[in-house]
Amino acid sequence: QVKWKGKDLFDLVCRTLGLRETWFFGLQYTIKDTVAWLKMDKKVLDHDVPTEEPVTFHFLAKFYPENAEEELVQEITQHLFFLQVKKQILDEKIYCPPEASVLLASYAVQAKYGDYDPNVHKRGFLAQEELLPKRVINLYQMTPEMWEERITAWYAEHRGRARDEAEMEYLKIAQDLEMYGVNYFAIRNKKGTELLLGVDALGLHIYDPDNRLTPKISFPWNEIRNISYSDKEFTIKPLDKKIDVFKFNSSKLRVNKLILQLCIGNHDLFMRRRKADSLEVQQMKAQAREEKARKQMERQRLAREKQMREEAERTRDELERRLLQLKEEATMANEALMRSEETADLLAEKAQITEEEAKLLAQKAAEAEQEMQRIKATAIRTEEEKRLMEQKVLEAEMLALKMAEESERRAKEADQLKQDLQEARESERRAKQKLLEITSKSSYTQSMNSSTTALPTDLPSFNLISESLSFDFKDTDMKRLSMEIEKEKVEYMEKSKHLQEQLNELKTEIEALKLKERETALDILHNENASRGNSKHNTIKKVS
Repeated sequence: QVKWKGKDLFDLVCRTLGLRETWFFGLQYTIKDTVAWLKMDKKVLDHDVPTEEPVTFHFLAKFYPENAEEELVQEITQHLFFLQVKKQILDEKIYCPPEASVLLASYAVQAKYGDYDPNVHKRGFLAQEELLPKRVINLYQMTPEMWEERITAWYAEHRGRARDEAEMEYLKIAQDLEMYGVNYFAIRNKKGTELLLGVDALGLHIYDPDNRLTPKISFPWNEIRNISYSDKEFTIKPLDKKIDVFKFNSSKLRVNKLILQLCIGNHDLFMRRRKADSLEVQQMKAQAREEKARKQMERQRLAREKQMREEAERTRDELERRLLQLKEEATMANEALMRSEETADLLAEKAQITEEEAKLLAQKAAEAEQEMQRIKATAIRTEEEKRLMEQKVLEAEMLALKMAEESERRAKEADQLKQDLQEARESERRAKQKLLEITSKSSYTQSMNSSTTALPTDLPSFNLISESLSFDFKDTDMKRLSMEIEKEKVEYMEKSKHLQEQLNELKTEIEALKLKERETALDILHNENASRGNSKHNTIKKVS
């Protein structure tokens, strides 16, 4: 509305977002290539805003926390900082070394996609994502697939982290980057030397224009007595009166106003952190703790339900596999039974034929015996006939002997076939008995399977909304939560050590693929600082 002040518009945005930690944020606009922030107590249209319509304001973090995990209470506050810092790193407004860029990208993927699932997150699923600064991509002879492989390897290790946890891990790593949360301004000292002034949550820092990573001089907020400006000249008075007053000039009066705004806001937050929390902040932190505990319990419940479902599904699959195996065994037993029956029938038929052949041979032997007796009884009148008859008798006797031997052999074969038939019938009986056992097992397995398969439907739903969900946070709960937090701190220290080792391994691994000629000035400066063991915080201590 025309009469609205800056606070009215700002409050409307905060209410829309559900944001209560409003002191970090502001509405930013650009006028004549200079960034400016909307003043709360001044009408919106009384600002020197652009004349063209619509007028665009950017809702951004104006002040940064010293420790994101301790100071950012609301999840929406954490999320907004995550989005802003991520964009600044990708736009290269914050310098981030390559190995840290890969780690931060893995947390960004965890925040967006949830837990890694190789069946869902297949090769190429990050092809359309902007996850690494272009400077890092151009610095190495690596394909997008190679970068994705390294990001995914770390992403898989973040299993179990919710979105807010992954975003907080991102911020905890990003806040140790040298350019995190620093607003830079071009200035000149009394000698006319061009310098950069950096304003952040820790204090004021003076840089060489070519080195935004390592300050030459730092003034922590608790060592500054007074800050003021007159026209374009800015004055910093240290608390220790023995130290000279530092003066510098900026290019525009508008820039001096902006510097003073940022100094006042950052100094106020610096002092506020070192005092007891206000009642509002205490209430917000208590609510955040309860909400975190509630979500933790909810996640544990869902994890248990998921585990129970998976176990039930595994049991069902095992029973189905066993049932299939039993069916196959039953089929094989049936086939064996049929083969046994066919063999028994064949043996019975063969035994019958052999028995008939034996009877026929016996009959022929009897006929031969009768023929021999008849021949013996026949009178042979001549000697020749007698000799011939004796020869025939001898032949008949030989034939009868052969017939008798053949009959005996056939009888033995018939006995053997009868024995084989008996064994085949015994085998058939055993096959029928085994089939009966398998059939009884199959019916039992089917009943077990039906009861087990029904198990998942009785399990609680994965729906996050519960009609009768209540939590009673007692002292014991809070003590237990405190113990868990202490345990998490110890685990975090161990993990930090492990994380640093992983970062060093990745750095060593990709070092061979680096194109030295594409290194930027910030890359070289960062490597020099790392080789000296300099970090953001110990550098500021040294130059303070």
